[in-house]
Amino acid sequence: MILAPHSLQRRLLMLVLGVVTIVWLATAALTWLDVRHELDELLDGHLAQAAAILVVQQGQEMDGDHDSVDAPSLHRYAPMVAFQVFHEGRLSMRSTNAPQAAMAGVDSDFRSGFETVQIEGTAWRVFSTYGAERDVHVYVGEETDSRAHILWAVLRSTLLPMATALPLLALALWWAIHRSVAPMRRLGVTLARREPMALTRLEMDGAPTEIAPMVDALNSLFERMGNLLESERRFTADASHELRTPIAAIRTQAQVALGETDVALRRHALRNTLEGCDRAIRLVDQLLTLSRLEASSVPVMESIDLAVLVRRVVADIAPKAISKGQSLEFDCAEPCHVPGNETLLAVLVRNLVDNAVRYGPTSARVTITLRQRDDGRMILQVEDSGAGLSDGDLLRLGERFFRVPGNDENGSGLGWSIVKRIAIVHQMQLSATRSAKLGGLAVTVVV
Repeated sequence: MILAPHSLQRRLLMLVLGVVTIVWLATAALTWLDVRHELDELLDGHLAQAAAILVVQQGQEMDGDHDSVDAPSLHRYAPMVAFQVFHEGRLSMRSTNAPQAAMAGVDSDFRSGFETVQIEGTAWRVFSTYGAERDVHVYVGEETDSRAHILWAVLRSTLLPMATALPLLALALWWAIHRSVAPMRRLGVTLARREPMALTRLEMDGAPTEIAPMVDALNSLFERMGNLLESERRFTADASHELRTPIAAIRTQAQVALGETDVALRRHALRNTLEGCDRAIRLVDQLLTLSRLEASSVPVMESIDLAVLVRRVVADIAPKAISKGQSLEFDCAEPCHVPGNETLLAVLVRNLVDNAVRYGPTSARVTITLRQRDDGRMILQVEDSGAGLSDGDLLRLGERFFRVPGNDENGSGLGWSIVKRIAIVHQMQLSATRSAKLGGLAVTVVV
């Protein structure tokens, strides 16, 4: 089931209008209840006051026997108000709309105070009282419906403007919310019109602070995508540039082997072809490693025994050092646990040791030292007794495809770039100087 997309503007409008409507209804209900209570108190007071006046008046006039008198109706609300005056159980005065029988009980059933009764199917609010001698009973009543009419007349001037204002308030809220989310619509239009390969930063002048994190996240994404694309472009350019030379050399040696009749020369050409293939393979491996390092995020880190890792790498490279008559030494204090990625650290150590063995002369001495400083940080140092590097070459160390002139060893010039990138990922300090002990190159890695 596919759900329709939610509109933030519609959602905000419905929520705000819902809250406003609920608050409005609650306010109207509370106002209604409060006004009705106060109105009941006021009208009850009028009934009691009218009854008291009738009691006093009847006490002054009832000195003898008089016939019953009907009071005239003088106001439009008069039919909704009725009164009765009984003297010694006989009706002596009433309003024209009052019944002949007492609106409330008389004699033994007489109860002074307020009471709501039904008279001819109509609800009345009746106040009963009596005179000082208890021979005069007065009943003053009012239809309860009249109170509702008065209540509505009182509240009409308040509730009707409030009800009329609700649609205007909804329109104002719609305009305010529509205007508030305009930067988000503008951001959507900007992204929709953006070219697929455009990775420049988004500039949203006047954007509210609420969408600033979104713009910052998009700019960060564009920056990462730009770095990835730049890495791919560099990899393509580097690969096409560097692979051209070994492939051309392989082709040349293969042509020589095909045209050579002398067995020894043919074997020499084939051996050069194999060496060219090895160089091309190593170059491809180095390029792929560097590309992965530049394109990937922070690798998974774990606790690694660096001493065990270095010993394993040295054991792998030892046969090559022995074939060149070199001395390969490893000195460390075990154990040596450090946080890092095992695969990348192995590549770092392998490049450092392999470069020392590869570019070192025959019978050279290569030492690998792993020790702990006084501040608790570990130091990995690879030294050799070769010719070392000049100050100018040390400055250029790390440039892609830079190789020291006059060296016949196969290489791609990417090893130091890979080591440097791994050191950055692991937040290590990397430096290269002349070895004070062996006279050659000394590479120091502070873990």
